[in-house]
Amino acid sequence: MRLSVVIPTLNEEEQIAGAIQSIGQGSEIIVVDGGSRDATRDIASSLGARVKLSKRGRGLQMDAGALKASGEVLLFLHADTRLPKGWLGIVESALSDEGVVGGAFSLKIDSQRYIFRIIERMANIRSRFLGFIYGDQAIFVRREAFFESGCFKSLPLMEDIECVKSLRAIGKVVILDEPVLTSYRRWEGKPVIVTTFRNWIILVQYLLGVSPERLYLRYYKKQASGEHDDIQEYR
Repeated sequence: MRLSVVIPTLNEEEQIAGAIQSIGQGSEIIVVDGGSRDATRDIASSLGARVKLSKRGRGLQMDAGALKASGEVLLFLHADTRLPKGWLGIVESALSDEGVVGGAFSLKIDSQRYIFRIIERMANIRSRFLGFIYGDQAIFVRREAFFESGCFKSLPLMEDIECVKSLRAIGKVVILDEPVLTSYRRWEGKPVIVTTFRNWIILVQYLLGVSPERLYLRYYKKQASGEHDDIQEYR
């Protein structure tokens, strides 16, 4: 089973090497960069990744990477997330069930603070029992099912939730017991509870029908002209 890993990036020179190294050997790696002003592309290329340029936007970048990928299975990895050892065999095992069209890993946050153990548990309950899977869980999907589902629809926010919802209409989506390790940087410098609560508010508003574009502008203060390059806004 040939597998392609797609990594969307924007100014990720401090993170991209760790993401690529966690992939290991045997998979095609495609880094889709949204216009980094640092050494992201050079580092990715030096580590053997195919680097493609794209307009900025996580959903748009991942869709662009999927079109360039040759694998039968696509895995979408955030630059600040690390895959577990043996991940390739774990994914292949999950997809040995022909009824499974895709899935994701459980979540572990790279911090010793106890509050993050609570957040991890909430996230894993949310994804396993409510079906709301976020991209930092390294979503994987059969190539045919991905394109049949409509991909990430180039959305700037909630692209992961939308994609998984469409996949569930096609087949089974599983949550693996093995966790990926993701950075705590989205909470860095901010009250952890406030940030977590905001993320839930965004999800609820999306489920109530507020468009991803409107949510992105509202919560990330992103201007349609493409101003503001701060990495936290990109996330």
